[in-house]
Amino acid sequence: MSPQARSRRRSTGDPELDQQIDALFDRVAPPRDRDVLRDILVSATGIAGDGLDRLDLKITSAALREMRAAFRAFAPYHDIPKATIFGSARTLPDDPSYAQARELARLLAEHGWMVVTGAGPGIMAAGLEGAGRRNSFGVNIRLPFEQGANPFIAGDEKLISMKYFFTRKLMLMKESTGFVSLPGGFGTLDETMELLTLVQTGKAAPAPIVLLDEPGGTFWSDFVHFLGEDVAPRGLIDEEDLDLITATDDADAAVDELLTFVRNYRSLRWVNDILVLRMAHGPTDEELARIQEEFGSIATDGRICRSEPLPAEVRSHDNLDLDRLVLRYNGFAPGPLRRLIDTLNRLSNVG
Repeated sequence: MSPQARSRRRSTGDPELDQQIDALFDRVAPPRDRDVLRDILVSATGIAGDGLDRLDLKITSAALREMRAAFRAFAPYHDIPKATIFGSARTLPDDPSYAQARELARLLAEHGWMVVTGAGPGIMAAGLEGAGRRNSFGVNIRLPFEQGANPFIAGDEKLISMKYFFTRKLMLMKESTGFVSLPGGFGTLDETMELLTLVQTGKAAPAPIVLLDEPGGTFWSDFVHFLGEDVAPRGLIDEEDLDLITATDDADAAVDELLTFVRNYRSLRWVNDILVLRMAHGPTDEELARIQEEFGSIATDGRICRSEPLPAEVRSHDNLDLDRLVLRYNGFAPGPLRRLIDTLNRLSNVG
C-alpha cells in the first residue's frame, strides 16, 4: 500500500490493532478494493468496543449477512438488464392486474431482461410466472403471517430471503435498470415512494419508473393526478418531478419505456463536481447546440460539453469506450436531467 493510501485509510485508533488488521488482509483480501474491505472490518472492531445492546449487534450482523448473500446471488448476472416489479401480494390470479404483470414480465424476458420482485403471492408470483424461473429473482421477506416462496421461484438459487425490509428494499432497487409498480397497498406505495425519493434526491441514478394500471384502470392515474393537482401546487415537489414517472395501462408501452431508456444512454458518474453522462453514441454538433440551449440551465456554469474519459475514469478503466458529455450539474433538477437522458436516446445516429 502506498504512503498516500495509508494516510487516507481509516484507523481503529490502536496502531497495533491496525497492524493486525493489515496482516489479516494480507492473507484474505485481494488488492482490488482492499481499502473498502478494510473499512468494513475497522467499523466492526469499532462496534465491538462501543458497548452496544445485543439487539443492535444482531441487527448489524443479520443485515451484513443478508447483503452478502444477495450480492453473491446477483453477481453472476451483473451484465444482464433487470427490471423490478412492485405490486400487491393480495392480488388474485383472476385479477386483471395479475394478467398485466404476467404479460409485462413475459415481454421483458423476450427482450433479454430479467425480472426482480418479491417471492410471495399476487403480483410477485405473476411477475415470476411471466418471466420464467430462468429469468427471475425472488427477494423474499420473512413474515410470520405469510407463506414461503411461491412455486415459480421456490428452491431456486436466485431466491433470496430477508429478515429486514430495509435490506430487501435495497436489493429490490440496487440491481435494476428500470422499475414498474402495479396497484398495491402500503408496501407497494412505500417502495414506489422511496424509489421516487431516491431518484429525486440523486441518491439513486436516474431510471425509468413506470406506474402500470390494469387496462382501463385508474389506480395510478389518480395517484399522478393527486401529485400534479395537490402536491406540486403546494410546492412540496417540483412540477418537473413528474417527469420521473410514466403512467400507463399498456404493458407494451411499459416495456418500451424501459427499453428506450437504455437505447443509447448507459450510465453516469460523478468525478468531483463534474457529472459525466456516458452513451454509446454522442450528439452531432447541431444536436449538442440544441442540448446546450435546452438543458444548459441545469449546469452551474451553463455548459454541457463533450469529453474524453476523465483521469479518474481512466484509472479505474470505467467504460472507456463510451462517448461522454460532462457538466457541473446543479443537483436540483431530476426532471430536466431525465429529459436530457431521453434526448440522448433520441439522437439521430442511434440505431
